Amino acid sequence: MSRLHIDSITKSFGEKEILKDIYLGLDTGKITGLLGRNGSGKSTLFQIIFGSLKGETQYIKFNETILQKQSDRKNRIAYLPQHSFLPKNVKIKSLIKLFCDKEDAQKLSDLNLIHPFLNEIPKALSGGELRLVEVMLIICSKAEFILLDEPFHSLSPKIITEVKAMIKKQIKKGFLISDHQYQDVLEISDENFLLSEGNLSLIKDLTELQRLNYLPKNI
Repeated sequence: MSRLHIDSITKSFGEKEILKDIYLGLDTGKITGLLGRNGSGKSTLFQIIFGSLKGETQYIKFNETILQKQSDRKNRIAYLPQHSFLPKNVKIKSLIKLFCDKEDAQKLSDLNLIHPFLNEIPKALSGGELRLVEVMLIICSKAEFILLDEPFHSLSPKIITEVKAMIKKQIKKGFLISDHQYQDVLEISDENFLLSEGNLSLIKDLTELQRLNYLPKNI
């Protein structure tokens, strides 16, 4: 089992303090949900963990290795951002070979979800098709820890069900998932946190989400 230790994360934009001394521990074999309203800092936290953004303070450790540069994250942390990130003119089957090891590349290529797109290029796909390909590439990548920011956006309920099942099958990986469709996150997560006013709170049930004003009191 591997562990990703995230500690002392702070980040401000101007005078607004987005993240206040955030601590989070992720383990392989566990799915962690990250909830929060728009602008609460979820994407900022993802980017700091991934290494594409620096916090004012941060301490991120993979097992016994302190991760200081983004290159330290290679094959350790993979990140699905909200925006599209794939090169527009490279065939999906070639991208699969870049993201996945040989065994996982074959499994992903054989999936009914992905097989129809193997000879397509990203710019030829619809928004939902592209999001599906991006999500599956990150889920099946070589990394041990997977950060998913809005993975269910633009996907149909049927496809979301299949993606959630695929995540659950990745028992050797650790996941941190954020999505505004919070029910889908809660359905597959082992534990959940709410990011609000710069602070991270462990959530045990829906009443805590109501108490912290993430959900209305009358649901």
